[in-house]
Amino acid sequence: MSEKEKLTPREMIERLVAFPTVSEHSNLELISWVESYLTAYGARCRRTMNAEGTKANLFATLGPDVEGGIVLSGHSDVVPVEGQNWSSDPFVVTERDGRLYGRGTADMKSFLAIATALAPEFAAMPLRRPIHIAFSYDEEVGCLGAGRMIQDVMENVPRPALTIIGEPTSMRLVTSHKGINAFQTRIEGRAAHSSQPHRGAGAIFAAGRLIDFLWRLGEEQREKQDPRFEPPWTTVQVGMIEGGTALNILPSECSFVWEYRNLPSEDPRDIRRRFDTYAETEVLPRLREFAPEASIETDQLAIVPPLAPEDEGAAETLIRRLTGSNESAAVAFGTEGGLFQQAGLSTVVFGPGSIDQAHQPDEFIELEQVEACIAFLRKIADWACSDV
Repeated sequence: MSEKEKLTPREMIERLVAFPTVSEHSNLELISWVESYLTAYGARCRRTMNAEGTKANLFATLGPDVEGGIVLSGHSDVVPVEGQNWSSDPFVVTERDGRLYGRGTADMKSFLAIATALAPEFAAMPLRRPIHIAFSYDEEVGCLGAGRMIQDVMENVPRPALTIIGEPTSMRLVTSHKGINAFQTRIEGRAAHSSQPHRGAGAIFAAGRLIDFLWRLGEEQREKQDPRFEPPWTTVQVGMIEGGTALNILPSECSFVWEYRNLPSEDPRDIRRRFDTYAETEVLPRLREFAPEASIETDQLAIVPPLAPEDEGAAETLIRRLTGSNESAAVAFGTEGGLFQQAGLSTVVFGPGSIDQAHQPDEFIELEQVEACIAFLRKIADWACSDV
């Protein structure tokens, strides 16, 4: 990239989508390119790495080195395309019928691309508050990267005031979303011939009892509803199960992965506590009847805190003023917003594109959504230049 290359928002979307940053791969090539681009326009950039050094967050600052700035945040990773029937190359942006097709166009490289493409404009403006552009890694597999970045920012950067998570909300203001809690449970029994169950411990039967308990917990949650969400209750789900070797062998091992997505008003620890109690007091004793060494272990794979609505929140107030809208929504999908909120930053979710397109083959964003986001971020820049 030449020192002062300047891309339009459309060109930047094409450039970022071209990096195949599926979560299982490194994002360093994208991060290095974006860092070089933003640094050429005076951005002060900070990286935070994963433990293996294969992925990075990028936090770039334009404007004065003072508190009170705004963070425009999004994730750099995308979900896989394998097994999906795409009409065109998912990593080459293709325009058809007023839409841009490509993996990440909706979720959520377009928001980051627009913010990055407008950085030269921001840098030329008399900003009184900084504009921060934040790229995170591994959001799609449990918001694993953002926490490192937020901790680094809180310790080393003048404290921002607001955060906008640019996930696809069709440019509607979202002030609340559910939390995500994901786990893997592993049951160790003892193998035996199926004609001699008294000599072993079947791990799949134990898993079945635990899964049935999770189903009952999920049904119970439907009694506590918040009509702002769809569905309006805390949901419980088992996604994968594996175990056994043959029909006539008691399975010595079984594992399954499960999650629940809790309403912001619900204690996120309650379901896990009840599950552990049931496993310890009801399932494990029977499992150990003929196999004292049997065990049940549950590991947490990810935790994404919910985003709670804020009373007269600064981020919500700003977006209402800039858009003229008095409406707000709650969504069932999770974002990194709860992590920023836990750090004390007023946070909302507001970005271009529809969540209905996320993770789908032929993912797309409407060009009118791109234009709406460009206009909105220019209003953000005007606000950053003002005393209000």
